[in-house]
Amino acid sequence: MNRLNKLFESKKDNLLSIYFTAGYPELNTTVDIAEALEKAGVDFLEIGFPYSDPVADGPTVQHSSEKALANGMNLNQLFEELKDLRKRVSIPILLMGYVNPIVQYGIERFCKKAAEVGVDGIIAPDLPMYEYETLYAKHFIDNGLSNIFLVTPQTSEERIRKIDDLSNSFIYLLSSSSITGKNLQLSTAIEDYYKRVKAMQLKNPAIIGFGITNNETFSKACEYARGAIVGSAFVRFLANENYLEKIPEFVKRIRG
Repeated sequence: MNRLNKLFESKKDNLLSIYFTAGYPELNTTVDIAEALEKAGVDFLEIGFPYSDPVADGPTVQHSSEKALANGMNLNQLFEELKDLRKRVSIPILLMGYVNPIVQYGIERFCKKAAEVGVDGIIAPDLPMYEYETLYAKHFIDNGLSNIFLVTPQTSEERIRKIDDLSNSFIYLLSSSSITGKNLQLSTAIEDYYKRVKAMQLKNPAIIGFGITNNETFSKACEYARGAIVGSAFVRFLANENYLEKIPEFVKRIRG
């Protein structure tokens, strides 16, 4: 049972995850930000590694990726920054990014390195389920890493159940099929989608992401899932001066 499983065993609702891009707004701050978020009461974290062609990201996360790449962030640099992660941070950590840099780095090498620094799971939105199952699952499993799959309003029940079978921590429920950074718009169709997934009684818990920006959207997402992920709103926040000192205020605004 890794840290993610322990978290979902011990806390049943209102789980808060925060996403931020490694190397933004500056290098060598990844663990500082992670530590500050844990102290502020965040339950688990998603650390993004930047890529030059972030097709699913809105302008906020795209900008952070561009700045991080310009600052010199890459996977070697990220793993170097994370080498002392577990001396300072105890909550679950996921790495999130596109599959191209992972393949270039080497899937097996990437999984070994992630496990070595204390990462608990990977979110690679453009990793095809078939490729994961047939080519890469062994490397994830051997290194104790959870692979997190994404579900959208258009995902069929058959595919959702297949994802549930292949998962061992949680399922990332997108609030829409659009890019990151859009505000959560709860239409009847979206609420029906949340209810549909909840009624499936999947073995893995669901966490809602995309469009969670404040206490209202966080609370609404938690009605349908075990928790929610804040991404673009926190990345925007990091443009503030003295952002490390202000992280408790940000988290308090989300939690309410």
